[in-house]
Amino acid sequence: MTNAELIDLALSEGFAAAAVTATEEIPFDPIFRPYCEENLCGQYGANWSCPPVCGSFEEMRSRILAQKRAILLQTIWEISDYTDETAIREAKNFHNRASAALAGNLRTKGVRGFVVGASGCGLCSPCAKVTGEPCRFPEMKFSCMSAYCIFVRQLCEKCGVEYDCGPGLLGFFGLFVLEEE
Repeated sequence: MTNAELIDLALSEGFAAAAVTATEEIPFDPIFRPYCEENLCGQYGANWSCPPVCGSFEEMRSRILAQKRAILLQTIWEISDYTDETAIREAKNFHNRASAALAGNLRTKGVRGFVVGASGCGLCSPCAKVTGEPCRFPEMKFSCMSAYCIFVRQLCEKCGVEYDCGPGLLGFFGLFVLEEE
């Protein structure tokens, strides 16, 4: 698919903005991994898609850099209170559902790849990791931008996508990394 076709498809899935980038242009910084280790989301070590079990910084970065292109995906939400965890969770869930829908749509068109989400995978609740079982959906699970240590603000600047959406607005970001030969 062309870059324009990928962007059009992403926008049709409900994303506010989308931009195709070469994976070599994605800025990584291991300084973001400690945010996962703080475990503010409660998923550190309790989710197959989250650190430390998802892989080291180097392994995660290598997974993306093994591919050539990725689509940066953005959703924007009106929010009256930036501490409203329920509203933030609903917005993240929408973003990740739209990412999964885009991935499914691309697969039907013969485009393979994987999602990097706005938060860790939430396909199963609780994650099978909690009960010591293998991942139920290994081909669909996704890790978050922080687990990959992606410097999202810099990536947005490189792609011409607004990072700071303005007062009363909250942006969420993810990627679809294309697995191409």
